[in-house]
Amino acid sequence: MDPTNILDSLPEDLSSEVVEDIVQARTVRIERIVSKGHSSPADGWYDQDQNEWVLVVQGAASLAFGDGSRCELAAGDYMNIPAHTKHRVDWTDPEQTTVWLAVFYE
Repeated sequence: MDPTNILDSLPEDLSSEVVEDIVQARTVRIERIVSKGHSSPADGWYDQDQNEWVLVVQGAASLAFGDGSRCELAAGDYMNIPAHTKHRVDWTDPEQTTVWLAVFYE
């Protein structure tokens, strides 16, 4: 088996955020998300049934939470977001591509 690099084959057209499944199984899903200046809609909150562990591989982003708190993430930063924690992407760097690794699990 040959390895795949998460930074290979980045999409050129980033007019909208790109979400790609890397692995999907019964209790876990791993996504690569590629953003450049994207954010969630102002009234678009995620409230998921699964926990989400997220890592910014490249770039920078800001997350906002339903309780009013915010979290700035730079390359290498990660966090765990428990299930049903209302959150949204408030900002991603418009000057460079932001690559996320998101792991959804029960």
